[in-house]
Amino acid sequence: MSTSVSPDARRIWRGSRIPLALLALVVAAGALLLLGRGEQTHGALEPGSYEPGGAHALAKLLADQGVDVRIAHTIDEADDALGENTTLLVTQPDLVPAKRFDAARRRAADVVLVTPGAPTLKDSLPLVRPVGQNDVGTLSPQCTVAAAVAAGDATLGGIGYAAPGARSCYPGEDGGGTLLQLADAGGTTTLLGTSAPLTNGRLADEGNAALSLRLLGQHPKLVWYLPSATDPALDDSRKSIFELIPDGWYFGAAQVGIAVALLALWRARRLGPVVTEPLPVVVRAAETAEGRARLYRRAKAADHAGETLREAARSRLRTTLGLPRDADAAALVTSVSERAGRPANDVGAVLYGPPVTGDPALVRLAGELDRVEREVERT
Repeated sequence: MSTSVSPDARRIWRGSRIPLALLALVVAAGALLLLGRGEQTHGALEPGSYEPGGAHALAKLLADQGVDVRIAHTIDEADDALGENTTLLVTQPDLVPAKRFDAARRRAADVVLVTPGAPTLKDSLPLVRPVGQNDVGTLSPQCTVAAAVAAGDATLGGIGYAAPGARSCYPGEDGGGTLLQLADAGGTTTLLGTSAPLTNGRLADEGNAALSLRLLGQHPKLVWYLPSATDPALDDSRKSIFELIPDGWYFGAAQVGIAVALLALWRARRLGPVVTEPLPVVVRAAETAEGRARLYRRAKAADHAGETLREAARSRLRTTLGLPRDADAAALVTSVSERAGRPANDVGAVLYGPPVTGDPALVRLAGELDRVEREVERT
């Protein structure tokens, strides 16, 4: 037993199969991304990345020295991993809201920040100010920070920092320290002007490995936090797209709207109301029938014209008598004969007689058909 598919169903399937295939492809790709999401292997300072800008080598050295490295890609993951005797490394501190950043900083014993910018300094470290931008290269420590003294020369540079009472290391061209360490009762906060000494590509240079291991491995546990702009927990701190639009744009948009409205009013008054125009030619319905009759006459097709008249009359009679459209000749003739009071033979000759052989006969047939219809309608 086979199941037939209607033309509409086939048409719907043909029209929707491409969008459905694309939707299935997107869903499959999303599922693969979700199922395959494990250790990240790409990205700056990513512990699972073997790229020059990644940090797999440093993470491996820390693990070999017994440091429990906890990788966090969201602020909630970082909060869950923080605790006593923990170092917190934040690779992009400017992405973290001040309240969440300060809360995480208080829970960590020591904090290392990579290239913090104006947002972080203004909201969380107001005493620190940036001092110029320096080329990344080999610099000497010139300070008393134990990690820097033990490492010696290292690859530093980038942003220089200065703060009262802070220990400044690896000074740049503008005098600011490209490694700055602040100490308080809770621990230390170290600012790095560049991520270079932590990366795979530079870890083996100069004293970068020693500096990185001493900064990040001084406690049994390290929370390696890589903030992301897609972290849903940070949504409450983001501005909407409308908040990012400058105020002047709203004023400009209002002016454009007013100009468009005035232009529409001006054009409407100029064009005036809609004017209806009569058709150039009005054709009476009877002219169509007359035209067809002339064509039949010119072609000497009286027989075809007669059959056309008979078929039209038979169709109207079936409707008047309430007969089905496929009623046979005998049923129609009997019904017409009974209704009109005419002999069945006369009715049959009019409705189903021989073909018409000339114009006079065609005229007589038209009259007979008209009389039969009037008699049926009268009764």
